[in-house]
Formats: sequence, structure tokens, C-alpha cells
Amino acid sequence: MIRVLLKAPVLSKSGYGEHARFVYRSLKQRPDKFDVFVYPTEWGKSSWILDETNETNQINLDITRTKNLLESGTPNTIEKPLFDVSMQVTIPNEFEFAARTNIGVSAGIETDRVSPEWIQKANETQGMIVVSQHAKNGFDKTTYDATRGSEKFTLKTEVPIEVVGYPVKTQFEETNPQDLGLTTSFNFLSICQWGPRKNVLVTLRGFVEEFMNDSDVGLILKTHRLNNSLSDRWTLKSEIKSVLEQYPNRKCKVYYLHGNMTEEELHSLYVHPNIHAYVTTTHGEGYGLPIFEAAYSGMPVVAPSWSGHVDFLYMPRDSKSKTKKNVREPMFEKVKYEIAQVAPEAVWNTVINEDAQWCYPEPKSLKKSMRTVKQNYIAKKRKAEKLQGYLLEKFSQDNMYKKMQDSVISIHEKNLKNIVTNLETSVAHHVAGSLATASVRKEK
Repeated sequence: MIRVLLKAPVLSKSGYGEHARFVYRSLKQRPDKFDVFVYPTEWGKSSWILDETNETNQINLDITRTKNLLESGTPNTIEKPLFDVSMQVTIPNEFEFAARTNIGVSAGIETDRVSPEWIQKANETQGMIVVSQHAKNGFDKTTYDATRGSEKFTLKTEVPIEVVGYPVKTQFEETNPQDLGLTTSFNFLSICQWGPRKNVLVTLRGFVEEFMNDSDVGLILKTHRLNNSLSDRWTLKSEIKSVLEQYPNRKCKVYYLHGNMTEEELHSLYVHPNIHAYVTTTHGEGYGLPIFEAAYSGMPVVAPSWSGHVDFLYMPRDSKSKTKKNVREPMFEKVKYEIAQVAPEAVWNTVINEDAQWCYPEPKSLKKSMRTVKQNYIAKKRKAEKLQGYLLEKFSQDNMYKKMQDSVISIHEKNLKNIVTNLETSVAHHVAGSLATASVRKEK
């Protein structure tokens, strides 16, 4: 039995909160393998889940059990730690270590590289678990010239990194559609935080400019700036209104959604009979959970073909094809982009460096892609449903839970072997030294 301390925002309504609950569910699925303790953390200013469900009740029981253990006075030493494994779900510069094997769990970064602080923190773990190949590349392909005293060296990630994506959720298949008061017959959907990294203004402006004269097309924008508070709602509503006022002759509709929504209510947006396609102009994603949820729900997706979401928006080409079997086919409507340095307002100390780069979707290409989906909706929907079938199988809960479990066990077992190897090496050196000393004494 592996005793695991999960330090994570398990009750946060955020991407990292969802990530934390995925880790929690994966480990709890195998009570014969893992004994799970939970130390809850916050994620930014995101709201917390207050609803009582079987899962939140169990999480709270595990939190209480952990608190009681930590306050019991039981010694927690290097030689005999309370936990075999600690798993911390957050950005790497916030990692803290509390077990024999420490695993960092991160969504990585939206840019093409991670900061030196992240590499240093990653190297203090015994292994990392990230959500996408893009996130892994950010660690594996980033290097810095560094000095230690007078010594020059290359700073790079030196610990194993496992990639484990999110699982699909199939428990909402019979979800009833929400009454959203839509008056338009064709509608796009976008779900994201309002901020520089998600590039929402380009989505909003591109939609309005392309469908300016079409009164039967709408964009449903589910967004927030910091949290789900009323002040956040009204501040953001005013900001969206100020943008739309720049298009006084606009006929297309923009619907603004804000506030707490249950997972079932969110899923109802992806399967709503009057919501047809998902659109994003994100600069980059560690994974892109709303994009993933839209894709495995069978929605056509309009997105740039860069960063974490390409893990699930492509699928292997039909094996009957005459082309190579390893070729991956895009199953979404691609938006052209260029890679360039992040904007100054996106720089985040120790997280997003000023020399980092990400993608800038081309507004002209965005407009063309949205128009293409609308005009060829039947064909695009058929293609999206083909991708849906692939995702439901590859990213099933059983597959992804097992992948998470196997990754934890693999990193832990490798670390235990390293400890034994290092101990044996240390003992061998000690014995060799003792024998050498004894030999010298004997000669004397």
C-alpha cells in the first residue's frame, strides 16, 4: 500500500481544480494500491465547490483524516516519512516536498518554454506528470546557460516526465438542454477566462466582423475574469458591452454567460441542439479542457493547431490509407497562426518569461474558418463525430485512470531503486574505505 499525500486545489472551480480531482479519482479507484490523504489548496482567486456530493463528502473526510494525522504529533522524518509519495498539483514554482517520493503534477505552460525556476523545481522532484506532449516539450526542450560559482553548466530538466491526459466524462449523456433564450439558429460557443492568455478579444471581434450582417448567428461566451462573483460579472459585462458598442450596425448576437455552473450544466452547452461549434483563439494551452470536452461531445472545433489541444484534435489516419500509417489527420477547422514573443502584459515573473513565445492566430483565417464550419456544417459535424468516437475510446476513464496510477507507481518504484542503489554505493564506498584504512594500519 502506497501512502499518498495529495496537495492540490481539489475543491477549486478551475482547470487545476479539475486536474486535482482527476488525480484524486484515479488513486481512489485503487484502494488496494493507494491510501490517499488530501491537503487542500487554493488556485488563484477561483471559487470553491460548495455543493454536497458523494465525492465532495469523501474529499472532506480525507481532508479531515489528513489534518488529524498532521496534528497528531507523529514524527515526520527523512528516515521515516509519514507519506511514501507526495503529489502536488500546481505550477512548479509552488512545489513543496513532504515524502520519500515527490511528484510534481502540472499542466505546464502555454508558451514554447518553461522558466529556469520551473526547471530547478522540477529537478527537486523525483518525477513529473504533465497533461500533454506540449507540456512535456516545454520541460524537455528548454535549456539555459547557467553558472554555479565559477562553474558553467547547462540547466535542463533531468527527471522523468510522464504524459497523462484527461479522461472523458460519460455520466452526462442524458443531460437536458438549458433554456438559454437563444434567438439565433446557428451558434458558436467559447468557454475561457477573460485575460491575455486566452486572447478572447480576438475571438469576439473576429466573430462580430465576420457575421456583422447575419442576424441569425450567435456567439455564446461563457467567461469570467477572476471568479464567479457578482462584481466580476458586472465588471466584465460592462467591458464586453464597450467592445460591442464599437460595432453599432451589428446584427449578429453575442450571449454572455457568467457564474457557477454544475458539471452537468456545463456539459449541456456542448450537446445543446442549438449550439453548433466551439471556437477559440487561444495563444496556447497546457491542455485545453473546454476544447477537449467540446471535441469528445462531438462538436466541430475551430482552433489554432498549436500547443496542448493538438494531442486530441488529431487522430491516426485510416490504416487503409495509402499514406503512412503514422500520419495524424486534423479533425478540426484549423486557424492559421504565427509564433512570436509574448506580449508585455502576459509576462509573469518566474512563470512566463519575456523571451517566451506563443501563437498569434490570424484574424482573417479565424473568420474564414468560422464561415467554413457554418456553410459546411453537415460535413464538419460528421468529421467531429468521427473524432468523438476515437476520443471516447482512447481517453476513457478506465484508460486514463490506469495511466495515472501506472505513472505514480513507475516514478515511485524508480525512486526506491535509486535510493537502494545510492545506499549500496554509499555502503560499498564506506566498506572500501574501512578496508583501506585497516590495510594501512596492518602494514604499520
